[in-house]
Amino acid sequence: MKKIMALIPARGGSKRFPRKNIAPYKGMPVISYTIQEAEKTGLFDRVVVSTDDDEIASIATKFGAETVKRPPALAGDTVGLAEVCMDFLHTEKSAGRTWDILCCLFPAAPLRKAKDIKGTVDLITTGQCDFSVAVSEYPFPPNMAKIEVNGLLQFAFPEWALKKRQDLPKFVIDNGSTYAFSVPAFLKAKTFHGSPQKGYLMPRLRSVDIDEPEDLIIAEALDGLETP
Repeated sequence: MKKIMALIPARGGSKRFPRKNIAPYKGMPVISYTIQEAEKTGLFDRVVVSTDDDEIASIATKFGAETVKRPPALAGDTVGLAEVCMDFLHTEKSAGRTWDILCCLFPAAPLRKAKDIKGTVDLITTGQCDFSVAVSEYPFPPNMAKIEVNGLLQFAFPEWALKKRQDLPKFVIDNGSTYAFSVPAFLKAKTFHGSPQKGYLMPRLRSVDIDEPEDLIIAEALDGLETP
């Protein structure tokens, strides 16, 4: 049987929205929803929160997660979360613990459900799909343009600029909530987006990322609107 664990990276600092990971949302800290949904999947041998912050660690423990102290060198704004996962896996290996699949769950996605986590993890099949990610359908056709310094518009994808939406393929975007990967493949690739990779299509109504205070208002407005 494969050994699968969930890692929730939750540092204390955030410039755009200070303390966002434990901001109150519908009576509970934002991170608690991720912990609870991870536990509901029944997939994980361990659910671990990696944090540099004592208050986050205390809250995570209260809601049933294990916690590990993140090294200060991995707690800054410029540190990629792939680095955090690699450091954690190396520490686990040094302690004699190895894992087949790691699921990295970002804590600021309170509308994501257990079925979304399970759907992303279930895509992993060694050699056929070593990396998976929760994605959402891109809300606009790819007719985006950038504004040049002279005020003129330049299409980013000229070949699609004049096509009708129904004539275009479906475009999706990483929604910043859920990643899963084969541990050996990840340690070799050192990225969440290695190959081969598949995407689990998650409804946009569950894909709110709490990055600004107003995102809490948006999440509460959308919560429960979708059909099961």
